[in-house]
Amino acid sequence: MAAEQVRIDGRRGLVLAPDVPETKIIEAVPGATVLRYGPTGDLPDGALDADVLVPGRRPAGELRGLAAAMPGLRLVLLLSAGYDQWLDRTPEGVVVANARGAHSRACAEWVAAVLLAHARDLPRYVDDQCDRIWKRVVSRGLDGARVLLVGAGDLAEATRRVLAPFGCAVTLVGRTPRAGVRGVADLPDLLGDADAVVLLVPLDASTRRMVDRRFLARMADGAILVNASRGPVVYTDDLVRELRSGRLRAALDVTDPEPLPADHPLWDCPGLILTPHVAGVTDGFRTRGWTVVADQLRSYLRGDDPGTLVIDNRRPR
Repeated sequence: MAAEQVRIDGRRGLVLAPDVPETKIIEAVPGATVLRYGPTGDLPDGALDADVLVPGRRPAGELRGLAAAMPGLRLVLLLSAGYDQWLDRTPEGVVVANARGAHSRACAEWVAAVLLAHARDLPRYVDDQCDRIWKRVVSRGLDGARVLLVGAGDLAEATRRVLAPFGCAVTLVGRTPRAGVRGVADLPDLLGDADAVVLLVPLDASTRRMVDRRFLARMADGAILVNASRGPVVYTDDLVRELRSGRLRAALDVTDPEPLPADHPLWDCPGLILTPHVAGVTDGFRTRGWTVVADQLRSYLRGDDPGTLVIDNRRPR
C-alpha cells in the first residue's frame, strides 16, 4: 500500500455480520452499528443498506450475490488471512481487508510440529506402535536443517521465529528480493539445497499450481514439502507421484480438492502427514480473528483504509 492513505467514500459504519458470540467484539467499536444475519442467511431489516460486510466462515461464493445486492457496500472484512475466494468476486467500488496476523503464531506452530514429526520419524513410530513393533531408527533432527520458506509475509516471519530455537537455517523467498529475503527468481536454485520447503504464499494467478513436477523434481531426495497456504498452490497429481515413489515426504494442512474425498489417492500416500485445514485453529482462534476485524473497522470509521487491505476494487482517481 502507498504511504498516503486513500479514504473510502460513503462510509456510515453500518455493519452486516454473522450472528455468533464473537460479534460482540465489533459491536463495542465506537460508531459501528451491527446487524446480525443467521446461519441460514436470513437477513435483518436494513441489511442491504450496510456499507461493511463480515462474511464469517461462509464461502465467498455464497455471499457474492449478497455483496452485489448491497449498493452502499464499501468494505469486506475477512476473519482469515486467505482472501483468494474474493479475487475476481469483489464488486466495483469495494475493498477487502483480511485478518493478517491473527493466526500466524498458530500456523507457525503447526509448521514446526510437522517438521519435528518428520525430522524425528514420528509417523514411522506411530505405524510401528499400531503393529506392536519395537524398532529404533536414527532420526535427522531439526538442528542445522535448511528450511526454505516460500513466502515472506507475516506468517513467514512468525514461522522463522518459531523455528529459530531449533537451530534451523531458514531462508525466506518473496516476490521481490530485499534485505533478508531472496527473490522468487532464485527459487529454482534454492530448492535443491533445502531439507524442507514450506509454502506460505497467498493463492492467486502467480501461485496457483506453482508446485508442479518441475518444482518437485528440483527438491532434494528425502526433502519435506509443507503446505500451510492453499491447496491449489500444489498440483496434487504431481505430488502424489513423488510421494508414491518415496523420494519426497510431505505435510499438508490444505489440499486440492478440499475437503479431500474419501477415495482420493493422497490418503494412502507414504511419507505424508495430513491435517484438515486446522493449522490456525487453536484455543481463541475465533477471538483473534474478530479482534483484528475490530481493529480494521476502527481504522475505517476514522476515515482511513484498513491496514490489512488486500483487494482494492475502487476506480482509480
